[in-house]
Amino acid sequence: MKLVVVSAGLSAPSSTRLLADRLAAATREHAGSDIDVQVIELRDLATEIAQHFVTGFPSSRLAAALDAVAASDGLIAVSPVFSASYSGLFKSFFDVIDKDALTGKPVLVGATGGTARHSLVTEHALRPLFTYLRALVLPTAVYAASEDWGDEGLDRRIARAGAELARFLAPAAAVPRPGTPDVDTAAAIAPRSLHGAITSVDPADGFQVVPFEQQLAALRAE
Repeated sequence: MKLVVVSAGLSAPSSTRLLADRLAAATREHAGSDIDVQVIELRDLATEIAQHFVTGFPSSRLAAALDAVAASDGLIAVSPVFSASYSGLFKSFFDVIDKDALTGKPVLVGATGGTARHSLVTEHALRPLFTYLRALVLPTAVYAASEDWGDEGLDRRIARAGAELARFLAPAAAVPRPGTPDVDTAAAIAPRSLHGAITSVDPADGFQVVPFEQQLAALRAE
């Protein structure tokens, strides 16, 4: 399995690169040793990305990076927050990639910023971008503000996101045994259910779905 990590961090050392590396490590931990990780630092390709817009042709290094993303089994994409969105360099790289390169590919998105006020950037900027490219964007996106580093909450989000990506990298291993409820997936989609509420994801009891009408009836005043 081949996992490609795209980091748009500009400084060295970079908190964006650090988050990308930790997400890759969490994925490797759950996917096993049979995984090849390649990291692409966009700061090293900044000039070549700009030239591609002018000439219409990628340099050999940029072409290799684009081909690596297209050939990967999964992608981790992490950007710093600039002006309440992803950086221009990050967007430019995915502007020059083939429009079908990410179709159906599992993508784990992440972002870093100086304040928690930008924590929804993964939902209002990164997720729509990769949805437009027809990628399979994983439920858990990871945002790390400056104060999050060293916090257990960030560690848990990274571990959960890595586990989700590992499941999609090795779908055969992720298929639940017959009669075994898919607890992780159910827990991920439960907050998004519009037709009912999954009130139990106990592996022993399976799922218990309460129809929305029944929920409303239970809330009516006596």
